[in-house]
Amino acid sequence: MQLSIQHTTQYHYSQPLNYIIQQLRLTPQDGCGQRVKNWSITVNGQLSQHQDTFGNVVHTVVLDGHHAEFSVVAKGEVETGFPIKADEERLPLMIYLRHTGLTQPSAEIKTFAEGFEPITSAEVLIRLSEAILKRVPYVKGVTGVNTSAKQAFEEGKGVCQDHAHIFIACCRSIGVPARYVSGYLFIDDGHLLESHAWADAWVHGIGWVSVDVSNACLVDGAHVRLATGLDYHDACPVSGVRVGGGTESMEAGVNVSQVGTKKQSRQMQSQIEQIQQ
Repeated sequence: MQLSIQHTTQYHYSQPLNYIIQQLRLTPQDGCGQRVKNWSITVNGQLSQHQDTFGNVVHTVVLDGHHAEFSVVAKGEVETGFPIKADEERLPLMIYLRHTGLTQPSAEIKTFAEGFEPITSAEVLIRLSEAILKRVPYVKGVTGVNTSAKQAFEEGKGVCQDHAHIFIACCRSIGVPARYVSGYLFIDDGHLLESHAWADAWVHGIGWVSVDVSNACLVDGAHVRLATGLDYHDACPVSGVRVGGGTESMEAGVNVSQVGTKKQSRQMQSQIEQIQQ
């Protein structure tokens, strides 16, 4: 499948912005079942590129002086659905057993995960994701980017990043390496409105198995991978700090369409957040 993607993020400020530095993990790479045809990032600031520990392409943006807004447009075309090689990993697997603040398992999560030992196949991982969805249904507006797996599990509600964190916490608690993945999902009817998140788990004898926990399915040609890490903070598309600006409002929109057809995951949508300095 060949997908065309445009991801736009715009920040507006009520007072002059003195300085901002942002890290952008908005560049897909070849591998893990996909090939990048073309890709570009446009910002109204100074842009530099490097590769982080996990192999993600990271752009650092610096904007200084008095500005009223900051914008990022990432777009391009990606082909998906290629076979995944079992040896596509650059780091020791032990790293993906490390707990973080967002993926630290509670005693309840550990007990929950033990019911799925041993994890020897993709089918077991799907059953785990189905159980997570039953325990923590998809509900927006209850959790945030700093909500941990333990908190979401106790709350019993969450979104894709919470499902991924719970899945990762379960896997690591029973000795299965797992990592967080950020990216995009192509949906014909457009019912998913933002960028997406899922998880990889390492199954002995198979390699990385990618699971879309929120949809209880294996990742396929409808998914485009952006970045990976131990949790959301390692792979989030946009993060940073600023000086000045007063109140910040953000509009974000993702448009994913299949090249050569009229199918499109959604038109540009807006998401507004008010943040006090």
